[in-house]
Amino acid sequence: MLYIGCHLPSSKGYLAMGKHALSLDANTFAFFTRNPRGGSAKPIRESDVASFMRLYNENSFGTLVAHAPYTMNLCSSDPSIREFGRNMLADDMARMEYTPNQYYNFHPGSHTGQGVETGIEQIADALNSILRPEQTTTVLLEGMAGKGSEIGSKFQELRAILDRVELSEKMGVCLDTCHLWEAGFDIVNDLDGVLEKFDRIVGIKRLKAMHLNDSKNPMSAHKDRHELIGKGHIGSDALVKVINHPALRKLPFILETPNDDAGYAAEIAFMRSMYAE
Repeated sequence: MLYIGCHLPSSKGYLAMGKHALSLDANTFAFFTRNPRGGSAKPIRESDVASFMRLYNENSFGTLVAHAPYTMNLCSSDPSIREFGRNMLADDMARMEYTPNQYYNFHPGSHTGQGVETGIEQIADALNSILRPEQTTTVLLEGMAGKGSEIGSKFQELRAILDRVELSEKMGVCLDTCHLWEAGFDIVNDLDGVLEKFDRIVGIKRLKAMHLNDSKNPMSAHKDRHELIGKGHIGSDALVKVINHPALRKLPFILETPNDDAGYAAEIAFMRSMYAE
């Protein structure tokens, strides 16, 4: 079965997101845990979560891929921004337990001039201070496009963070097709080679989810500009190979294309039609 969905607005609660996903023929989805450009989070209503979990189980949803806000930077050179990020992460870990056994994805962060090694240490330190043995949530590092001082565009950087996290079993990776392409990984002509490199450096068992996007830019642009499926430099043929690759096909796929509901429904329908059952 292909588990595919898109980012959905979370302002109306979990049940609304679940119904929204079903209306698009999605069987997984992503959502921001709080304002993606800020830090505020609405209170969780237990009755809403209970209704959603019934819908979730009745419709055999795949694992959800929650997303941290873009403002969370665990390796900023500004200590107040790092502390702000730690507080958000700690609160999000508590909130995620309302929907057990899901994924929580975040951008590793930008070292803002401190250097990659310092940034990696700060990210790992934050995770070590917040992750708990009893949590059911798996935290995913997202591979990045490499713009500015972003950490995570190289597989070695993802591995370096994972190696420093004490509760390693609570960690995984989410790869984004646009980010991979713009970071310089040729997923169009050498998908097998890219995945073999990931397996050698990080370990394919660490790969838990995929963001499925085309790219507005050519390979190695390092700009992170998502495009509609089949309208960019990656192309639909390559993305169809991604969803059907033996190492990837059972993962949840999240569309982050610049779309409306009709566009997402069309992309989900297209991907389903191209998936080899």
